Amino acid sequence: MAACRAGDVLVVTKLDRLARWLRDATDIADEPTKKGVALNLGGAVCDPTDHVGRLLFNVLGMVAEFEADLIRARTREGMAIAKAANKLRGRKPKLTSSQEKHLVQLHRTGAHTTSEIAELFGGARSTVYRAIQRGEQS
Repeated sequence: MAACRAGDVLVVTKLDRLARWLRDATDIADEPTKKGVALNLGGAVCDPTDHVGRLLFNVLGMVAEFEADLIRARTREGMAIAKAANKLRGRKPKLTSSQEKHLVQLHRTGAHTTSEIAELFGGARSTVYRAIQRGEQS
């Protein structure tokens, strides 16, 4: 938007791509219109300085915000259902418990560096550090 000059057209494919909330969208849209830049929302030129254009912009913004809220609510609901069914597990661990024990033993002997251990087990050094930390806690 900083590169826009008077007479340019700012094209936004969807209003929810411009901002998450209606208040932010109006603040963002005010800046280019003050410079004399036209606003194109999804193929239709919208003039926020005109009464009808402002109404259209606000209605589209409210619909976009409502749609985003619905998506968030459905996501939370789906995660709650998965958690209740014990199916919300997250990412699978890189190493099994026996591999972690072996990794900690290798580290305690001091024969290998963490980089070498990470290469042996096909993981990153951060994985090795976390496994060592868990091994020290138990």
